[in-house]
Amino acid sequence: MATGRGRALRQYGRGAAAAASPGAAIVGLPRPFTPAAVATGPRLGRAAGPRNRSRSFAARSGECSETVNAAIKSLHLTPSVKPKPNLCIESMPSEMLMKIFSYLDAVSLLSVGCVNKRFYHLANDNGIWLKIYSSCFQAKRTMWKMKSDQTETISLGCIPLCDRKPGYWKKEYILKQIAAVKTRVMRLVKPVDPYTGLPCKNKEAMEALDLRWIVVLKDKNGKEHVMEKANLSFKDTSVTILWYSTNWPCLDILSTLKLFGVTPLLPDQSRAPSKNGPRQRSLIAEYHLANLTESGVAIGADKLVQLFSLNPELLIGLWKEKNEIAFVMASLHYHQLLERSTLGSATVQYAFPPNKPVLDDIDPEYGLHDYSLHLDMHGRSCTYLCGTFRSLFCRKGDIANGYLRLPVVTLKDSTKHVPLTGTLGLSWETDALKGNVKDCYVMDFTLLDETGKPFWCFSAPVYMELSSKASTLYDYMGHMYTTDYADSEGKVCVEFVWLEETKEYFIVNLVLYISTKKLGGYLMHVTEYLAKI
Repeated sequence: MATGRGRALRQYGRGAAAAASPGAAIVGLPRPFTPAAVATGPRLGRAAGPRNRSRSFAARSGECSETVNAAIKSLHLTPSVKPKPNLCIESMPSEMLMKIFSYLDAVSLLSVGCVNKRFYHLANDNGIWLKIYSSCFQAKRTMWKMKSDQTETISLGCIPLCDRKPGYWKKEYILKQIAAVKTRVMRLVKPVDPYTGLPCKNKEAMEALDLRWIVVLKDKNGKEHVMEKANLSFKDTSVTILWYSTNWPCLDILSTLKLFGVTPLLPDQSRAPSKNGPRQRSLIAEYHLANLTESGVAIGADKLVQLFSLNPELLIGLWKEKNEIAFVMASLHYHQLLERSTLGSATVQYAFPPNKPVLDDIDPEYGLHDYSLHLDMHGRSCTYLCGTFRSLFCRKGDIANGYLRLPVVTLKDSTKHVPLTGTLGLSWETDALKGNVKDCYVMDFTLLDETGKPFWCFSAPVYMELSSKASTLYDYMGHMYTTDYADSEGKVCVEFVWLEETKEYFIVNLVLYISTKKLGGYLMHVTEYLAKI
């Protein structure tokens, strides 16, 4: 009995010592002592003692084993894994963030300031912005003294930063950059083309502003879809923009389409424009897409697409099979385009100041003569006509039904009949397909008044249809075609003759009708004459 009891106690002692040792949980702990282990262990010999003693020992050993097992369970048998710290830039100290921000340029620094409130305050640090300001502009400024005319020139690096509010040098830098860009643009738009009355370097001015145009489609749930990928085609008096994509939203869920002019806050000519940089939008026009096939004017189609015009300036191409959007095209006239694309807001269009009427007390027919017309007809990729018609006039008897009639080309005067180059058609393209819709084209219309300033301007997609009357001219034997355009300021009527022998069109009649309401706002003498009659 002593031998068996001593052996059991030694085994129990070893287990308890191993459980109490710090490394036992990892190195390999002996099995916990249980009565079953004693029963299955080596025989204890004859001197096992009475049965009641073995039972009492088993009971005591069971209590001890429960205590040991509880102690073992309280220990962590597997090494504890500490959670890794969440390493991110937002958890870094402000001093380190300021050091990182000091290596950013102005555009990146403005973008970082839009992350959260903390980054915004850190990115407004005057020390960082003063460094950017001094690297771009004059590094010294003049300090005027109060007592005399003496001046003192000090370096910007020596200016105390504590006397300025946070963000002061950021604001100064932005304002000066905008002023520099505005000065460069004003220098580019100052020379005027005598034929069109428009700035000669409109394209260069738009590139200096880094001007882009986007369309924003809004569905009935309020979600916006922005389309930026576009092809630009610059002409003498307009720019044609074609947006195409394979991810157009479904036409049935769309409610509105908005056309925006987009410019970066800080145009930088030394590097490519960034889509993620700070930009500002200017609303140019808004169109409703509900019942597009009913509200829009169908102007033509080919085998793949059908074209719908939404006045003003917008053209939407729909796939014939799916009745979904294939592309969106806008033709924007240069007249006041820079103001429309930059001076509006994201929700309100730019409102032009009212034009004051020009008075002339000497000429009683002032406002009825000396008009000039510059007319472009193109199909986006090719030009069919580019010409100027001068010395246009109207007789007082030609003012009727609220319109002033200005004949440009007449049927009787064959010397003014104008041929067109090529066959009329409007080209389009997408990522995978391209085509040409016949008898459709873009008309760029620029009418100048007596002073040579733009009086009525538009750029719109139009179509040519077969006329019901036959040609009565001896010089032209062929089919007659007509094109009619109308808006709130007037109407344009064009007649063509197709010559089968030479495979070309001739303009044989071109008449303008100017609304008297528009004339009443500009030319006082016409208004007075209309009041008398």
